[in-house]
Amino acid sequence: MDKLEFREIREEERLLVCFLLAKCGMSEKEFPVAGMVNDYEGGVMGSINFAGSDPGLYQGDLIQAEYTDADGTEVIITLTVDTHGKLLDLDFWKTDFSALIRYPTPETLGLLRLP
Repeated sequence: MDKLEFREIREEERLLVCFLLAKCGMSEKEFPVAGMVNDYEGGVMGSINFAGSDPGLYQGDLIQAEYTDADGTEVIITLTVDTHGKLLDLDFWKTDFSALIRYPTPETLGLLRLP
């Protein structure tokens, strides 16, 4: 198995996670945001895994949001937790599988869905 390479979480990522947590009625007190993350797909789509969580222990989704990237392509963003009750992923799925062009901000998010 390859060793995961972690980097510091970017401020724009932390802001987005905190915004999504607030929309769930939660905060960093219940779900601390790790200071280190691992990029999925080499960072192409924007998905990250939080340090201290296990990608193999997916428990469920906290919230989903929609975003339209600069090229007009829909992006589904999902904040997930692991079976230990820790933040697992901030997952981006761009519907045409192309690279994310512009990182979303809270004010650019569309529909928010709670499971």
